[in-house]
Amino acid sequence: MTNDLKTITINRLFDAPIELVWEAWTQADHIIKWWGPDGIETTIIEHHFEVDGHWKYIMAMPGGKDFIAEGKYLEIDPPNKLVTTANFLPMTEGVVMEILLERKENQTAFTFKVIHETEEYKLQQEKMGVYNGWGSVFDRLAHFLAEKIIGLSQNAKKEANENDDL
Repeated sequence: MTNDLKTITINRLFDAPIELVWEAWTQADHIIKWWGPDGIETTIIEHHFEVDGHWKYIMAMPGGKDFIAEGKYLEIDPPNKLVTTANFLPMTEGVVMEILLERKENQTAFTFKVIHETEEYKLQQEKMGVYNGWGSVFDRLAHFLAEKIIGLSQNAKKEANENDDL
């Protein structure tokens, strides 16, 4: 995890091909399976995956309060880069997220940046536990990717067996 004065950066290496990681970030039916803290269900209210398109997700938090995540896509460069504005209400507003993916054979190097308006705002977010929060979300993403790979592998074996029977 590296930082400049206004940016929080988290790096991971996912054991999944870049195309699958890209789909996990860009397809609503995938996003609902991993977005948010462990044990929290995410509902997609809006998902217009195009430059200037808006997205809005609601997570039902313990105690009955909703946590709202929303933004607007600024840059889409499949399957390597995604840039979006982001608000995570009621805690975080006015940040920009950059999702950078790089193919590493059958793995994907992942760089996640949250760019704040000021260094003070970044420091406040760090004190609130932003690394732990996103860390748990990316653990869920890694688990989702692993399950997808197992499912794809099982489907391929099933199809191979069906072809052998012909």
